[in-house]
Amino acid sequence: MAVCKRVHYRGTVQGVGFRMTTRRIARQYAVTGYVRNLPDGQVELVVAGQADEIERFLGEVAAKMSAYLEGHRIQDEPQQIFDDFEIRT
Repeated sequence: MAVCKRVHYRGTVQGVGFRMTTRRIARQYAVTGYVRNLPDGQVELVVAGQADEIERFLGEVAAKMSAYLEGHRIQDEPQQIFDDFEIRT
């Protein structure tokens, strides 16, 4: 089942390669969306795809970036269509 999730990551998540790492991981999965820095110091990730693929993708992001994370919040979003997974500014 195709779904869309919005995730906000807290911690030392800007200036540590979080967005580039996330995009590199996304290319290994059948997901689309974007990742961007927010003015409040968080990183926002919006991802669309099959639920199980998103779960594996988010699990790998959390594992790779765990040293920088203090927490995160995941929200369900209305289905969105993206061409690929990109870094937004």
